[in-house]
Amino acid sequence: MTDAEQELRAAALPVATSLAREAGALLRQRIGTRRQVAHKGTIDIVTDADVAAEALIVAGLREAFPNFRLIGEEGSRTTAAEAASAAYGWVIDPLDGTTNFAHGYPHFAVSIALEHRGDPVVGVVYDPMRDELFAAVAGGGATLNGEPIAVSSATSLIASLLATGFPYDLTQREESTALRIAFNNQTQGVRRDGSAALNLCYVAAGRLDGFYERPLNAWDIGAGALIVREAGGVVTAYDGGPFDLYGREILACAPGVHGAMVAVIAETRRASGVVAESTVPPGIV
Repeated sequence: MTDAEQELRAAALPVATSLAREAGALLRQRIGTRRQVAHKGTIDIVTDADVAAEALIVAGLREAFPNFRLIGEEGSRTTAAEAASAAYGWVIDPLDGTTNFAHGYPHFAVSIALEHRGDPVVGVVYDPMRDELFAAVAGGGATLNGEPIAVSSATSLIASLLATGFPYDLTQREESTALRIAFNNQTQGVRRDGSAALNLCYVAAGRLDGFYERPLNAWDIGAGALIVREAGGVVTAYDGGPFDLYGREILACAPGVHGAMVAVIAETRRASGVVAESTVPPGIV
């Protein structure tokens, strides 16, 4: 990596941090108030707060880095021509945990990642209800409110606490249900609290020992994956292979339980006969 690239990434972090805090303040002000809710699927929803937070973030990023690619959960995109000419791209989830937010359940976050040719290199996740800001730059370690964090030292599943999530498509929950049963029978518990970004940061901070989920999108996991990696964690696909930001799945955990988690996933998939296909969402370059 050149000095110029190092400087660029270092400059990107405070911009992402400031915008995440601004968007988080907007969400904090609006939680508990009357929301405009639209449906993207049977249980996949979007609120006016999602849209407002994304507009705030996008405006700030485009002003600071006009030549970068950009993709946001609520529809913000660069053109195909712009995307083809830019090595760096922002990946934004203005409100990870929309269902929680819409119900007044105070567990959600703003997630902003910068990726370089598909590899996350800057990540910020902000929880406005706890005023907790998780951040990382590739090669620089991970922090929580400016203090270094590290994954847990767990070496066995039976001593571990995990987290996961379930597909919005109710017809695709067979595999996730089977995995939750399998892991729940071999760990201290499996949590499902509705924010992949925060789950990943909790792994990075040692609050959780592992997190797995599919299908997910790049904006759900881009920042969190980097933060886990920089906190000393392992981030891979379900089968233990290389992590793909646009591959729709993630397994992130303490190094001491990675092999065991891969083995449980593989055995559960064999037993259930369920193997989900990995697809890249339309419009992602």
